[in-house]
Amino acid sequence: MTEFKNVELQLLRFRLRVWIALGVVLLALGLIGARMYVLQIQRHETLLTQAESNRTAVLPIPPPRGRILDRNGVVLADNQPTFTLEIVPAQTGQLQETLDAIAELIEITPRDLRRFQRLVAESRRFDSLPLRTRLTPEEMSVIAAQLYRLPGVEIQARSLRHYPLGETASHVIGHVGRINQREQQMMANWPEDKRGNYRGTDHIGKLGIEQSYEDRLHGTTGFERVETSAAGRAVRSLETTPPIPGDSVRLTIDARLQHLIERLYGDRRGALVAIDPRNGEILAFVSMPTFNPNLFVEGIDADNWRALNESIDRPLLNRALRGTYPPGSTYKPFMALAALETGLRKPSTAINDPGFWVFGNHRFRSVGERNLGMVDLRRSIVVSSNVYYYTLANEMGIDAIHDFMKPLGFGQHTGIDLVGEARGILPSPAWKRSTFNRPEQQRWYAGETISVGIGQGYNSFTILQLASAMASLANDGVRHTPHLGLSTHTAQDREGRPIYRAAGTPLGHRPEHLRVVLEAMEAVTTEGTSARVFAGAPYRSGGKTGTAQAVSIGQRERYDAAKMAEHQRDHSLYVAFAPVEDPTVALAVIVENAGFGSTSAAPIARRVFDYLLLGLYPSEEDIAATQKGQSAAPIGPQRPIGDVPWPGSD
Repeated sequence: MTEFKNVELQLLRFRLRVWIALGVVLLALGLIGARMYVLQIQRHETLLTQAESNRTAVLPIPPPRGRILDRNGVVLADNQPTFTLEIVPAQTGQLQETLDAIAELIEITPRDLRRFQRLVAESRRFDSLPLRTRLTPEEMSVIAAQLYRLPGVEIQARSLRHYPLGETASHVIGHVGRINQREQQMMANWPEDKRGNYRGTDHIGKLGIEQSYEDRLHGTTGFERVETSAAGRAVRSLETTPPIPGDSVRLTIDARLQHLIERLYGDRRGALVAIDPRNGEILAFVSMPTFNPNLFVEGIDADNWRALNESIDRPLLNRALRGTYPPGSTYKPFMALAALETGLRKPSTAINDPGFWVFGNHRFRSVGERNLGMVDLRRSIVVSSNVYYYTLANEMGIDAIHDFMKPLGFGQHTGIDLVGEARGILPSPAWKRSTFNRPEQQRWYAGETISVGIGQGYNSFTILQLASAMASLANDGVRHTPHLGLSTHTAQDREGRPIYRAAGTPLGHRPEHLRVVLEAMEAVTTEGTSARVFAGAPYRSGGKTGTAQAVSIGQRERYDAAKMAEHQRDHSLYVAFAPVEDPTVALAVIVENAGFGSTSAAPIARRVFDYLLLGLYPSEEDIAATQKGQSAAPIGPQRPIGDVPWPGSD
């Protein structure tokens, strides 16, 4: 047995160790108590929110996109509910293994895979990307039963954009598409409230009305607070703030008329814009060929993209908005008005037109070099005298021509409510100096002015600009901004039809001068180049045919369409208005590489007027002839519009 030599000392040390241990325990308990006070009292609200967020999630609910309608309520763009199989690449581990596993369960086509792989390359890894859309109930059941072994795979209820009329009016409507990286970077600079409104939104308007009216069509995003499982899947809805659908946008165009005009073009290329000159409402806005916007909604596949993008016909080019062309002889009525307004010509002033005009060492020709004899202003428009306008342009000079044409909108943005409008070229010495690099190119030569006078040379305008200028002349020299969004502030005319008259901008043209030009244009339809086309029309209209070079030919060469490739032949143009006594429609039309304006462009204009003014639809025989450029006045029995079934009918 061991004996302690100093028992008291040992007991003292033991007691000291006990007190130290007790102090440590009490200190620890105090620290725990203090920490509990901080957590339970001071940080209660914060930690409660964090704890709640560990079992809940706030999910955005994208709003239904607003519909797009024509002026008569025909649906041009709508939404279709569907179920989509989507994958979040960052959550799958091995993406290829996941794709292989899905392919064993449901059909995945090569097109689906190509589209998905392109989306993977363009998107962030944590984005939810569609692999298959429009799942059948059977496919949904198969996938749902296997989701437990497919991390990152989800079945989502989506609303996909749908364009029920397919290719009809596609350049007007545009299309939506998935938000790409460039758009994400752009959206990063948006205000916080606007950027937050796109949470959960995968698509955005890319072209046309879908792009220009994006803010109205998109709507307001809603939110849903859900309880989640340990795996992060929603198990119970706790609270919902429903989304606010986007506004529907009603357009000024008549979809049935739009469809008819597109049929009249057939396989030819071109553009047509028809405007109500009283208010700037666009009744038809055609660019041919068209495309199917439904191809872009889910992400266009490589084959279809290649077919559209590499086609020589360029179906993705909005020719009415972005295509620019020399106006040819359709420019002459505006030059005639300039002659009267500047005092360089009187209506009775006549010049001799032998079929050509020599300036310096250059011989400026007329078509066929026909000897037209003495020509006054009215006859210069009716028979389309080049020599009359060669001499006029030489007398006016390029600066005066530029300054007169600019207020009419030539070479200027019209202000239409579409993104991407081309400006075109209204030539002037200042424009040439800013465009070309070499000093000899920057100089303006007097001979260049001569070609400008007949709508050739450097002149290059959009069909929209040409139609807008024609509408201004027909509306007593008052210009309205052309627009596609239909105003909700409409009155009615005596026949109960809606009409909205805006104030417009007076261009200051003298009424007697306008009357001289418009009467000459009416004579074109009764005794001039479009007389055969408008034979028998029960209304009075005015117009001007035009033929514009697609490529330049040498000074000594004569134009021979038979010796030229189809894409190099002259363009066929026509500008017109009707009825003469109170114009309700003005238009400009071009048929590319189709030759004289009277053979291809004017017949389309006649059928547009018959539709709008008489409510008549051409016969199928007449449509076929017009498509081939072989029609003049309508052939076969015309039909009331309401009796003709079409893709937009119920």
